[in-house]
Amino acid sequence: MFQSFGGERMKQAKVLSSEELKRVMAICGTMQNGKRNRLMLMLSHYAGLRVGEIASLKWADVLDKDMKPKAMFYLKAENTKAKEARQVHLNAKLQKELATYWAQLDRWKKLERPVVQSQKGGHFTPISMVQAFARVFDAAGIEDASSHSGRRWFITQMAHSGVSPKVIMELAGHKQLTTTQRYIDVTDEQKRNAVEVL
Repeated sequence: MFQSFGGERMKQAKVLSSEELKRVMAICGTMQNGKRNRLMLMLSHYAGLRVGEIASLKWADVLDKDMKPKAMFYLKAENTKAKEARQVHLNAKLQKELATYWAQLDRWKKLERPVVQSQKGGHFTPISMVQAFARVFDAAGIEDASSHSGRRWFITQMAHSGVSPKVIMELAGHKQLTTTQRYIDVTDEQKRNAVEVL
């Protein structure tokens, strides 16, 4: 599937299969900053966040007063592509990952620290985070994947699980349903299965 940018057609980011996602998560365990990279990937895949949104997150955004991950938090308008605040819902798997990562941080925990911290200890820039995603996918030997693969996976998984298109659109922070639909990946197997119902 292709997407148009300023008249040019570019191939969309690959949507990882279950096996590929497991491989990427496993490869994180072998890398320097592997736990951080795993969390970055999970925020992309399980919350559908863009790189700029992940890079902007602070612990104060995602933890409640008891220092536990929230089930829902708000992205600030200045940190979203549409420049509108939106809700982000975290499933139990992602809440557990955040809690585990927070617990292993040093005792100088600060709520204003980035959730995904750069090598220098500050926030990633969106471009440097795109490069970090590329390094992980390269290490896992997965071609055509990018920092946008997780967002497409998030939308595709919900669409194929029967989640309402309106709900997916709101979770993705899209204004138009047609935008959300462009993110959904369809496999040859799904097409074969579809015609078999006739």
